[in-house]
Amino acid sequence: MQPEARSTQVDSVEAHPVSELLSCPPETGILLAATARSLNVDAGEIIFQQSALCEGLYLVVTGQLVRRTERLDTRLVLGGARPGDLVELAAVLGDRCHTYSLIAQTTASLLVLPLETLLKAFESYPPLRMKLLEELAREVSRAYRACRVSKMVRMRRRSLSVVS
Repeated sequence: MQPEARSTQVDSVEAHPVSELLSCPPETGILLAATARSLNVDAGEIIFQQSALCEGLYLVVTGQLVRRTERLDTRLVLGGARPGDLVELAAVLGDRCHTYSLIAQTTASLLVLPLETLLKAFESYPPLRMKLLEELAREVSRAYRACRVSKMVRMRRRSLSVVS
């Protein structure tokens, strides 16, 4: 693969700024801003649990959070969430149930955009839903890429230990 192609491919999965993702007509923006609520949590606090009903879209303002899931009696750490990250696009855009648990590693502050308001915003301005769906696709691509890189590193370590 040519370096230019690789650069374009990486750029296509980079997270887009929240301001770009949530840009919408003024009346939709006012609706979202008027109903957004602030949520402050302490280190160790569970913000939401896997399989619980989703209350809305979360924007991390400050702090460090960790995503954890349980699959087939195995606990997995899916990665962190840091300031500027939108959290739980899959639940908001999907079946409205959390796909993982979110836990605060440090004191944190989040902004919650209520699900009911988001659904109204999607009706009044359908491109908003499409932007968020595109970001979810980029998020999945980034996770796939991270898993692939991790697997390649493990395979290289094994092959080096066999050669030694």
